[in-house]
Amino acid sequence: MPVNEHVVLVHGLWTHGMVMAWMARRIERNGYTVHCYSYPSVRLNLDENASRLAAFCQSLGARPLHLVGHSLGGLLIARMLDEAHQLDVGRVVFMGSPFAGSFAARRFSRVSLGRAAVGASIAEWLRGERPRQLARYEVGAIAGDLGVGLGVMVVPDLPRPHDGTVSVSETEVPGARDHIVLPVSHTGMVISMRVVRQVCEFLRRGKFARGARA
Repeated sequence: MPVNEHVVLVHGLWTHGMVMAWMARRIERNGYTVHCYSYPSVRLNLDENASRLAAFCQSLGARPLHLVGHSLGGLLIARMLDEAHQLDVGRVVFMGSPFAGSFAARRFSRVSLGRAAVGASIAEWLRGERPRQLARYEVGAIAGDLGVGLGVMVVPDLPRPHDGTVSVSETEVPGARDHIVLPVSHTGMVISMRVVRQVCEFLRRGKFARGARA
């Protein structure tokens, strides 16, 4: 089991760190110390949220510090890692994070109510440059292809395969060490034992499990 290794879990849009509590407990059973980070996912922009996340991570003084983000949480981690920091970063896992863009968010943002709901951080990601420093880190990306959820109800023509909110192709991260597609929905990722096993596998080995190990 890992000794004195810490993991920060970062939630996605419209939620709170408490939604990651179930996953935190399962990861802790694998020997890690886990912290659930909360942030205002709609009100603040990506740079503001990334700065707050960096300050939180710095306050932990953990060496190494692994980072796991769901959806927008992964984008927030990516932005933070693109800026100067003093963190001893271990491995990084993105779960359903639309790194390559979000068809659903762009479609939703066509109306004023949708733009307000999507919030400042997603809007900034969609119109900004992608982080350039991620190749320096061991990054793994998890996508889902169980296409049920709020996103597909609002955007029925979401490109397949998708997890109900994010298309699998949108989760591709240039330079990532590994990428895996699991039969889970976007919201279901945070309460999936299959996802927990793969997260822990990547944190231990730097790659996901396949075949009999999955």
